[in-house]
Amino acid sequence: MSFIVMGVSGCGKTTVGELLAKKLNLPFYDADDFHSQANIDKMAHGTPLTDEDRSGWLATLATKLGEWEKAGGAILACSALKEKYRDTLQSKSTEPLHWVFLDGPKELLLERISGRKGHYMHSNMLDSQLATLERPAYALRLSITSTPEELMNQIATALEKDPTVGTKPGV
Repeated sequence: MSFIVMGVSGCGKTTVGELLAKKLNLPFYDADDFHSQANIDKMAHGTPLTDEDRSGWLATLATKLGEWEKAGGAILACSALKEKYRDTLQSKSTEPLHWVFLDGPKELLLERISGRKGHYMHSNMLDSQLATLERPAYALRLSITSTPEELMNQIATALEKDPTVGTKPGV
C-alpha cells in the first residue's frame, strides 16, 4: 500500500507523511529530494516550475513508486498539483495509490512558508502553486488547521473504516 500526501507548499506534507510512515511502518520519501539541481536552482530564484520542468521528476517518482510498491509500499510527500501529474505518479504502480490532500487557508500556508529556514520554496511562489492546483475529488481531503498528529490519526481512522480511502475510481 502506497500513499501520496499532497498539497501546496507549507501544507505539512512532510511532517504528516513522516508521522503516517511511522504509524503504518512504511518508508517515507520526500519528492523534493528527487528534483534535479536545475529545478532546485530555478525555484530558489523564485521561478515557478513548468510542466516541462516537472516531467522528468514525475517520471522518476512514478518509477520509484512502482519499486516501492513491490517492496511493500511507501509514503511519498509530493505536491501533485495537477491531475495529469497524479496520473503520471500512478502509472508505474499496479495497485491504486492512496491520495491524502492537505488543504487550508492561504494565510496559514504563508505563515508556515515564511517561518521556514533553509528551504528553496519561497512564499512568493505560493500563488503560482494555488493557481496550478487541481483539487482531486477522490482524495481524502483534510484541513491543515488540525495538528499533524490529528491529521495522521484522521488518516488512520479513515483507512480502518475503508481500506480503499483516497484511491482514484477506476484505477
